[in-house]
Amino acid sequence: MADAREHDLVLFGATGFTGRLTAEYLVRHAPAGLRWALAGRNPERLEDVRRHLASIDPAAGDLPLLHADVTDPASLADIAAAARVVITTVGPYLEHGGPLVAACAEAGTDYVDLTGEPEFVDRTYLECHATAERTGARIVHACGFDSVPHDLGVLFAVQQLAASGPVRVRGVVRSSGTFSGGTFHSALGQFSRVRQLREVTQRRRRVEPRPEGRRSRAVAGKPHRDALLGYWLVPLPTIDPIVVARSGAALAAYGPDFSYSHYAGTKTLRYAAGGVVAAVATFGAAQVPPLRKLLLGRVPQGEGPDERRRSRSWFTVDLVAEGDGRTVHARVSGGDPGYDETAKMLAESALCLALDDNPPTAGQVTTAQAMGEHLLARLQAAGIRFEVVG
Repeated sequence: MADAREHDLVLFGATGFTGRLTAEYLVRHAPAGLRWALAGRNPERLEDVRRHLASIDPAAGDLPLLHADVTDPASLADIAAAARVVITTVGPYLEHGGPLVAACAEAGTDYVDLTGEPEFVDRTYLECHATAERTGARIVHACGFDSVPHDLGVLFAVQQLAASGPVRVRGVVRSSGTFSGGTFHSALGQFSRVRQLREVTQRRRRVEPRPEGRRSRAVAGKPHRDALLGYWLVPLPTIDPIVVARSGAALAAYGPDFSYSHYAGTKTLRYAAGGVVAAVATFGAAQVPPLRKLLLGRVPQGEGPDERRRSRSWFTVDLVAEGDGRTVHARVSGGDPGYDETAKMLAESALCLALDDNPPTAGQVTTAQAMGEHLLARLQAAGIRFEVVG
């Protein structure tokens, strides 16, 4: 049984920048008595992380260190079998993530990650969802800034609206944070695989059940000025609207006909136009291997801004929900999105799976579907704001 396992939680990837922040968050905020461990392929670097954590809390000096390597399936099977929940920050996930998902699905172990890669998520659905349903594992992707504020923000907005008919929601993201090297590498990798993404998405659509008597979809919007918010909106082609639409399909509270559109918001048309040009240029560069290699070399993985710079960063996600002739304007806001708040979201997602009485789910599920109000309450207690504006 899961309760008999040696560890409540295992963190794989603590030697990386975001993994280290996640470990620090757990040292400071995990409840007393939580049985957790660090896992990785380099014992010396793991020991360095443990010494650092012990400088925050001496009790962390006793954290177990486990061997795990993405090229060694037996080591991944071992940590999955020993844990109730596995956290992984080891990406890009399309390159490194599949074997760990498979190990957790087979062992009936809950799993959380930071991926924003749609192709990876669809591939693991095709390869691991049925096994996870059978074993009871909950495979929860996108537990960082992709896609917790958007997924739980829409859940919060829909709850406030409480409509009985069709519901339309638009989400508008603004931030001052620095994106992570891992996120950039994942994004460029995905941009270079448009054909493969299309193929795996179509394969998933052919086999994934649809909700009976309801529909839920992500709707691509167009650039425009939002009169309510006062921002210029540019469609944002991230994994977030896909995740939100899957939550809408899984949860009847989203109504009989749910749609979600996802945007970046800017105060001026000039910045909106500049964002479009930059996105198109990056997408084009990703199609040319020498340019892609050059860009990847300029943004290293495993590094990030210092604490002072992160302390000045912030994010907001405005959610405008419309239905039954009413409008609700909700907002999710917090600090540094790419690192500090992402580590917080990831750690709290894992703690929620390990410790809370969540709805009975299994297989590949979203944060709203797997944890919903329990994770919402945890994040509010941790300082991320969910509020109705006006």
